[in-house]
Amino acid sequence: MNTNAPATASVAADEQKLLERFMRLSIGVAVLTILLKASAAWVTGSVGFLSDALESMINLVAAAVGLWALKLSAKPADDNHNFGHSRAEYFAAQVEGSLILLASVAIIYTAIRRLINPVDVEQVGIGLAFSIVATILNGAVGVVLIRAGKKYRSTTLDADGRHLLTDVWTTVGVIVGMALVWITGWQPLDPIVALVVGINILITGYKLLKSAMLSLLANALPDEEREVLHGYLDNYAAETGVEFTSVRTVEAGRERMVNLVMQVPGDWTVARSHDRADEVEAGIAAALGGAETFVHIEPLGHPTRTGPMTG
Repeated sequence: MNTNAPATASVAADEQKLLERFMRLSIGVAVLTILLKASAAWVTGSVGFLSDALESMINLVAAAVGLWALKLSAKPADDNHNFGHSRAEYFAAQVEGSLILLASVAIIYTAIRRLINPVDVEQVGIGLAFSIVATILNGAVGVVLIRAGKKYRSTTLDADGRHLLTDVWTTVGVIVGMALVWITGWQPLDPIVALVVGINILITGYKLLKSAMLSLLANALPDEEREVLHGYLDNYAAETGVEFTSVRTVEAGRERMVNLVMQVPGDWTVARSHDRADEVEAGIAAALGGAETFVHIEPLGHPTRTGPMTG
């Protein structure tokens, strides 16, 4: 049995436009921070500032891929993709994680070379000023993207926002390290800071890539959402005398899918069972803030289907 959409087509379209605007904001800020950090690296000759600029270049590519994924995930179902294109957002997260890993390797390599062949840094104060401005921009946009990602259940926005906040902490580390170079005059601190940055980015990329790959395995809904779902089903069953079995859930990008069996009294008509199923679909969509639900109707007492349940 098919589902009830929680919002009108116009509301969904407006939400999609809003998400795309968030990604364009991320792209614009990435370009600006690249210019600031590259200027810091050019003025000072610091490999620490250079490593930070390289990560911002990854931010730009990741944001562009994220925008593409958002556009693709919004496409309606077709003959080749009967359940839509929502998993495209996981692909974007995989691309971002892979790019972060590549950037970390480049940064670590450059840092080790600079340790072996030291180079004095100059005009550190100017470089610090550029980096501080870039950090403020990234921090503000990162928080905005994470909040929007949670509100609209967008893996792409959430991943991009977390990447930006990682970039913030990376830049803070670079700023502290370069400030110490400025104060102490100990030049090896520059490549050491870059090396630490590279290792941190390597770990971040691994975690993001792992999360995106696990999401492709059709994860069930988060525990808190399953509790809401089962709470609604328990209340509905108590009020109507039906029973729910074989409850399965899956999340795919912003989409929520629920598959369940509703056992009804044997003397119910098809029309009455159908109306109750429609109520369940609408109720689940309202409880979860949007969900696509498939209800299979069976008579009460029918053997429960075996297989993994959502708990």
